[in-house]
Amino acid sequence: MVGNDSEKTMTYTAIIAEDEPILRAQLKAKLSRMWPALQIVADVGDGEAALQAIAEHQPQLAFLDIQMPEMTGVEVAKSLAANRDMRCHVVFVTAFDHYAVQAFETNAVDYLLKPYSDERLQSAVERLQERLTTVPAPQQDLDTLVKQISARIKPATEQLKWIKASIGNQLRLIPIDDVLFFQSDEKYTLVATREIDTLIRTPIKDILESLDSNTFWQIHRSTIVNATAVESVSRDFRGQATVKIKGRPENLTVSRPFSHLFKQM
Repeated sequence: MVGNDSEKTMTYTAIIAEDEPILRAQLKAKLSRMWPALQIVADVGDGEAALQAIAEHQPQLAFLDIQMPEMTGVEVAKSLAANRDMRCHVVFVTAFDHYAVQAFETNAVDYLLKPYSDERLQSAVERLQERLTTVPAPQQDLDTLVKQISARIKPATEQLKWIKASIGNQLRLIPIDDVLFFQSDEKYTLVATREIDTLIRTPIKDILESLDSNTFWQIHRSTIVNATAVESVSRDFRGQATVKIKGRPENLTVSRPFSHLFKQM
């Protein structure tokens, strides 16, 4: 066994993010049995809820399923890497094969490969107990890790240069640099420029994967803004941030998981 008794009984907190309710409940029950001192402060079913739980509870550990709706576990880890105030030790829960998880092993981060045995989970618990007493979470190179995992689990996506939009009877090509922001509802995505607004059927998640992340920032589950078009950022008495876009009347809400993007503004 790893560590001394005082280290194992020290109280730590964790969140679990898994979109399969049965698997989420099983992991929570097994952790409670194997590691009674670990407090599961939240268990959620999608990536955005995971980020919100981490922002609210500031846990030391996050168990993240890689394939989740709204945001994948990799996207959650990418947000954590960009925000030092939200960093924690990450444990990926994944159905990818060993070739993919080699990236995890090289970065001192644990993973659980589905379906995992009780023995494998116990091994992960012991490894985590040791790491929590020796390695501060910010020392995990999450940014490098995310890049390595992303390269292994999906091919590089060619960046968008044009948005194809039907306007009346015409097909118009809108240069991506002209787009001020994207905003989606259940069926359509609004493409807003200085000259026109138009609707397309492409889901905002698919658009995000093809954009330059240095220029286009997701600020809400349904909103992506062109950072060069941001005129100002304001906050109300609750700390809720909103973004004003140059030449537009809208005030776009920034959800809490993405508020770190504007900390210096």
